[in-house]
Amino acid sequence: MKTKKILMGLAAVGMVVSINFNAVAQEKKTKVGKALHKTGQAVKSGANKTAEVAAKGTAKVVDAKWKGKMAPDGSDVYIDGKNNKYYINAKGAKVYLKAGEIKDRPKD
Repeated sequence: MKTKKILMGLAAVGMVVSINFNAVAQEKKTKVGKALHKTGQAVKSGANKTAEVAAKGTAKVVDAKWKGKMAPDGSDVYIDGKNNKYYINAKGAKVYLKAGEIKDRPKD
């Protein structure tokens, strides 16, 4: 009878300890996951900026800049060889514009 109580007590203590270790392991995984997510966001942001600068540099060399006009976000409008108007977005991609989307640049 006494041994049965001792075994039940040990089993209960073992279950509590295993639950505590499991909770701590989950907490560590969450912290590591958050750190990796933060690092991934920083890398992605840096890559987008690099792509944007490279695309704008290429556009300035290859295509003509439309003076006095701006895109909806306030950036420069470029004209390619086929007379298509576009601007470079924050991710470095060309966004082609319709005639109604092009605005006059305010004079300083």
